[in-house]
Amino acid sequence: MLWYEEEVLRVEKVLSNLEYLPETVFYGSSTFTLWENLYTDFEELKPVNLGFGGSTIAACAWFFDRIFAPVTSIKSILIYAGDNDLGDGRQPEEVCLFYRQLIFSIREKFGNIPCTFISIKPSLQRWNIIEQIKSANTLIKAVTEEDEFQHYIDIFPETLNAEGFPKKALFEDDGLHLSKEGYAVWKEVITKNISQLN
Repeated sequence: MLWYEEEVLRVEKVLSNLEYLPETVFYGSSTFTLWENLYTDFEELKPVNLGFGGSTIAACAWFFDRIFAPVTSIKSILIYAGDNDLGDGRQPEEVCLFYRQLIFSIREKFGNIPCTFISIKPSLQRWNIIEQIKSANTLIKAVTEEDEFQHYIDIFPETLNAEGFPKKALFEDDGLHLSKEGYAVWKEVITKNISQLN
């Protein structure tokens, strides 16, 4: 976990520089970290972006206590991570276990606040592990159905084309990170789902 140190130090500074008390935390990997318009896209949620580049669900669970130490009160958390775990060779069952660990830590600190998991996205670069991605999503979705304070957003329908493959326009040239069009789609999907929870 040592190679995350620089990114975690950066995230720790985010909270100290925020000019308002955040209500919604976006926590996870570079899909959140690289979201340039996140603060304006979700302004009404009073967000804070605590994503850190390259992170796995395992890293999110590992660094939770440290990153969230100064956070005393929030209304909800959105989580996106998992594709880096699978890309590193972890099995879907391991990813689900780390998700459970993360939820346990959230419950210990914040009680039954709403936690929303965004499904691991199907991407061009990691299409070779699409079955592992689907399996991890199925396992995590089942966990989110265990209590009313967990929610699951399925990003697959808006990501795949009519042939069932990822839409190239939604990704940068690396086939992994989202493009501006990709983030526009995510904004729409997340906003729609969050509004249905309120």
